Amino acid sequence: QVQLVESGGGLVQAGGSLRLSCAASGKIFSINLVGWYRQAPGKQRELVTTISPGGNTHYVDSVKGRFTISRDNAKNTVYLQMNSLKPEDTAVYYCNCMYYWGKGTLATVSS
Repeated sequence: QVQLVESGGGLVQAGGSLRLSCAASGKIFSINLVGWYRQAPGKQRELVTTISPGGNTHYVDSVKGRFTISRDNAKNTVYLQMNSLKPEDTAVYYCNCMYYWGKGTLATVSS
């Protein structure tokens, strides 16, 4: 059973940055699509970004130019660098690979 563990969330002011990490207990990131999702209070979970095994990335329009997904296969870890954060980015951020999900990490952006 593979486990995904997110970390790096916290409280930051608008315009600030956070770097989220997602560590996998097995070597699944290098051969599968990995995604970051988020769920804001009272809203449905939404896809934020993905990275393919070949390194191709996709971003939802609302984070383009501000967020960057990357992967370190040697560490079985995927990162989400979030810059120029806005209050509307406040959410629990989840990592997903195949049918595995982490428990999420909360990022709160104050205005």
